[in-house]
Amino acid sequence: MHFLGLILFDIDGVIRDVGNSYRLAVKKTVLHFCGEEPSYQEIDNLKNEGIWNNDWDLSLELIKRKINSNTNDFKVPKKLEIVELFESLYFGCPSDEDCSNWSGFINNEELLVDSDLFKELSSNQIGWGFVSGAELPSARFVLEKRLNLHKPPLIAMGDAPDKPDPEGLIILSERILQEKLGPNTPTIAYIGDTVADVNTIVNARKKIKDQRFLSLGIAPPHLHLNSRSNERDLYESNLKEAGADYIIQSINDLKLQYKKLLS
Repeated sequence: MHFLGLILFDIDGVIRDVGNSYRLAVKKTVLHFCGEEPSYQEIDNLKNEGIWNNDWDLSLELIKRKINSNTNDFKVPKKLEIVELFESLYFGCPSDEDCSNWSGFINNEELLVDSDLFKELSSNQIGWGFVSGAELPSARFVLEKRLNLHKPPLIAMGDAPDKPDPEGLIILSERILQEKLGPNTPTIAYIGDTVADVNTIVNARKKIKDQRFLSLGIAPPHLHLNSRSNERDLYESNLKEAGADYIIQSINDLKLQYKKLLS
């Protein structure tokens, strides 16, 4: 199929709201290991540093900073301990069990899109796929079970180096377009909600200088409450400063503009 453009999506904060799942697991994991629960603002601030895309690493870094700034008897845990607790909170059981047995925070997630978006993109010769730091079982669950997408093009945790390394985005783009990226391939846009997502595009441009890449930034759902508009403005400013080409307010905003953006 000849594509007029390609849109790749992050999953967390773009396809689903993870404020009461992944981010809640971060909060409870940090609380367990250092006795202090971080605020959502603290989590956002760390993500804005652009290097903490993996929530296990983010949790560990929050724990280290809190232990170093306070006088207490807590010791920095090993990463394996972080992973084990985090997974028990998020999935509620081993992630390789049948998803009908999952009883953790993953059940709190609300979808931010519906499958009609991808049908519309396909009908307009726009390719699409997903580049996410989420574990493969979690990513496949939301895409295949909840959105009913058939074999969606996906790069998940472990398939490529963590963002902001652009390798996963480049691999998936070439897989979908079925050709090497360069001046004759269509525009590739990536929509994400973190500075690491923006930096992924920035780094892709450095690696393939003659390919047109676009970074589309969106603030995570918890910042779209009217009471948090000032925080959202600051968050969006950070995305712009990192190099986002456009800030969109919602996926509906994307549906109205994607043809213009990719032209």
